[in-house]
Parts: sequence; structure tokens; C-alpha cells
Amino acid sequence: MDVIRLEAVSLWRRTQEEFSYDLKTTIFALLDGRYRKPSKKQVLNQVDLRIQAGEKVGLIGANGSGKSTLLKLISGILKPTSGKVTVRGEIAPLIELGAGFDIDLSVQDNIVLYGVLLGFSGRTMTQRTPAILEFAELNEYSNMPVKALSSGMVARLGFAIATEVQPDILILDEVLSVGDERFKNKCQQRLERFWRANSTVLVVSHDLDYVRRSCDRVCWLDRGQVHFNGDPREGSTRYLDTVQPQGEVPR
Repeated sequence: MDVIRLEAVSLWRRTQEEFSYDLKTTIFALLDGRYRKPSKKQVLNQVDLRIQAGEKVGLIGANGSGKSTLLKLISGILKPTSGKVTVRGEIAPLIELGAGFDIDLSVQDNIVLYGVLLGFSGRTMTQRTPAILEFAELNEYSNMPVKALSSGMVARLGFAIATEVQPDILILDEVLSVGDERFKNKCQQRLERFWRANSTVLVVSHDLDYVRRSCDRVCWLDRGQVHFNGDPREGSTRYLDTVQPQGEVPR
């Protein structure tokens, strides 16, 4: 059964130029005759993708190819300009770790808040708070506001919360870059249980060895379109052939 389905999904987004416009800038530009309507960029173009329950799918491609945008559409953070996105089941998106935190609230209050945003009850998150603090190695910071934490601590906290629960669908965007090598290994060990379980996993990674070793299927995005969708080894090799200098031997 498909738990994720994208049908002819396209997305146009505002450029950075358009984001920089405020009312004052726009008025002065109009008065000076310099105003030009900011352009939009097509980030995804007619993407069709189906992922079945329990599948582990790797998303690969160059920076700016649309991988993270695709994850945000599946997670419901963004809406497509056209096409349809269907998702069945609870999602834990590890896309921008800590993006849902209230920096003025304490660490333990944010654990409950973040978990509720993921769709779990406050009671469940309160019960799991000690385990989350232990994994994130933040016991001594439990009553401190999140704004007192370093960016690395915030990322560890976000990872600990999202992986303490057992969602139907786990969305990962380069999360194995969290923390030092010791903590990365710790994260990797925790993620192994999602592979052993029947969770559906969609992961963005530039580590092609990891994708080949861990995923059932690979989807290569290129300039917002699906360029390949199939065997992880074949897809990784084809992608490497386009990005490696002539004559270099693929890993």
C-alpha cells in the first residue's frame, strides 16, 4: 500500500530577491522607477513518486535539485503549486532540527511542545522527557531556556525528540551531520531500529555509500525532476558518473 504519493507535483517559489522586499523598499523603488516585479523559480516540475509502507528510500542529487523542498511538501510544511500530495500515517520530519522550538521556554517544556507538534499527546511526551534528555545529554539543562543552548545542543534535542517516538513515516534530511563523531555514531545506532521496524523512511543524503547500503530504492532529483527511480547501486553510479571528473573511479 502506498503511504506517500506525489502526482504531477510542481512548485514555484519566490526568489531571495522577492523575500528581501519590504513595503518601504517597494515604495521607494516605485517612486524612483526602479521597481520590477520579483520573479519566481520552479523548484519542482511534474514529480511523480510512490512510496510503499516499510520502504526505505534515498533521495540524492546536487544541492538545489529540490530534495529538501520535496521533503517539506511531504511533511506538509509547503503546499504544491499544482499536483497532489497524499500521505497516510504519522510523520516525524527531521528536516530543520529544532525549527519548532520556542526559545524562551525551558528545554523540558519544549520537549512536550515539539512532541505535540509532531502529533503526540502531552502526556506521552511528559513520560518520555527523561529518556529524551538522557539521549540528548541535556539533563543538566532541563530547566534552562532553549535560547541558552548552543546550536549543536538544539540539534541534538530535536533529533532525540523525533526519534524517541515511533512514527509511521520518518523523514531525514542530512541529520547524521549532527554533533561530533561520537554523537553521530549514537544517532546512527538509534536510527537502526527504524530500519529493523516496519517504519517507512525517506532520507536525503550525500553519503552515497550509506544510501547504497541502507536503502531499498533511490530517487535521483535533477533540477526539480525525477531523473532516476530504482536500484540504489545503479542510481548512485549513474549520479556519480555525472558529477565526477573524467577518469575518476566511483566508490
